[in-house]
Amino acid sequence: MDISNVVGVDVGRKRKRRKGRGTGSGAGKTASRGSKGAGQRSGFGGLLHHEGGQMPLIRRIPKRGFSNSLFRVEYEAVNVEQLAQFAGQPVTIGLLKQAGLIKKRTKRYKVLGSGDLGVALDVAADAFSKTARAKIEAAGGTATIVAGSDGTTS
Repeated sequence: MDISNVVGVDVGRKRKRRKGRGTGSGAGKTASRGSKGAGQRSGFGGLLHHEGGQMPLIRRIPKRGFSNSLFRVEYEAVNVEQLAQFAGQPVTIGLLKQAGLIKKRTKRYKVLGSGDLGVALDVAADAFSKTARAKIEAAGGTATIVAGSDGTTS
């Protein structure tokens, strides 16, 4: 084998374009940024919400009405049929978090009436639906409303 038989192997990589390396490189002088203006300066970018002279979208859309989303009280739902597995122990928010029925960061939960409850349970929750309260009491248990973690009652 000699040097005349050696062939290059294409490894499928594209070489990076080296900008600003002289006029002979094809991307020299202005480094393909054009001339003058903010686009040629370093640090230009991140202008996602700039729309030129057009009125920005956030100013074009109507802003009417009232939103109470900052003060909304959110509950995580637990059904009565899911509570049947806790027979013989009082059902609290800590127990439900430990069992994985509600998220760890949950502050309030509400018991809903889907399913059947065959055992008597003492359930302490932030809220109950009418059917859930009726099913718990019909099974011989108690449904107690407790204060949320922020001290408010529901």
